Amino acid sequence: MPTRQPSLFIPHGGGPCFFMDDPQGNWTSMEALLRTVPDLLPERPRAILLVSAHWETRGFSFTGGAQPMLVYDYYNFPPHTYQIAYPVPGMPALAERAAGLLRAADLQARVDPDRGFDHGVFIPLKVAFPDADVPVVEMSVDHSLDPALHVAAGRALAPLRDEGVAIIGSGMSFHNMRAYGNARFIEPSAAFDRWLTEAAMLNGPARAERLAAWAEAPGGRLSHPREEHLIPLMVAAGAADGEGERIYRDEVLQTIISAYRFD
Repeated sequence: MPTRQPSLFIPHGGGPCFFMDDPQGNWTSMEALLRTVPDLLPERPRAILLVSAHWETRGFSFTGGAQPMLVYDYYNFPPHTYQIAYPVPGMPALAERAAGLLRAADLQARVDPDRGFDHGVFIPLKVAFPDADVPVVEMSVDHSLDPALHVAAGRALAPLRDEGVAIIGSGMSFHNMRAYGNARFIEPSAAFDRWLTEAAMLNGPARAERLAAWAEAPGGRLSHPREEHLIPLMVAAGAADGEGERIYRDEVLQTIISAYRFD
């Protein structure tokens, strides 16, 4: 029997940042975190279900292809970043299983056999699992961006953890494109980070209640003018009942970024 896998919320950086020159070391610590992801898991996962901030649908969707293509959904980056390869296999059976779990919980879900992996998937996973040998299914976020809905989706998907599937939310705990590199945002981002970490470290029901009110948190809307990069955290948090743990915190481009693990 496989060992129960945790759920994680990880930052995926800015575009293909880990595969570009970085003379100032802006992304060094985040890349180091991603390299430790296999060590955060009790054993090699049977598969990864990754919730990406870069795929929004009506209801939830799952990639159903056996070998999904890559979607280079970033713009104005060096030509070589559009040649990045990550030939990781999909797992159609897992996509159907995940969609079935959501439907059983009265949540709208479908399998998309043609959708490829966007950069919220292949950029962090190429760092974490460079051999591309752990099958991956990508999950979308619902266009409503409703925190409670995504916590409920995570709760419905929780049985997958006992089946050897690592559930990973891929986004950013701070995502305001106008703020990166602006010293005025260090304190607001730090205030939101403190609030978010306190919320994450609660147990399941209390955590869900707190996360639903993220927009009223100190620095909440400054940290996420639009919350699509925060919503994958809700799925990861919903997939576990125990207290969360912060596994990363650093100042990146004069903002505070964190990552979390839920057991």
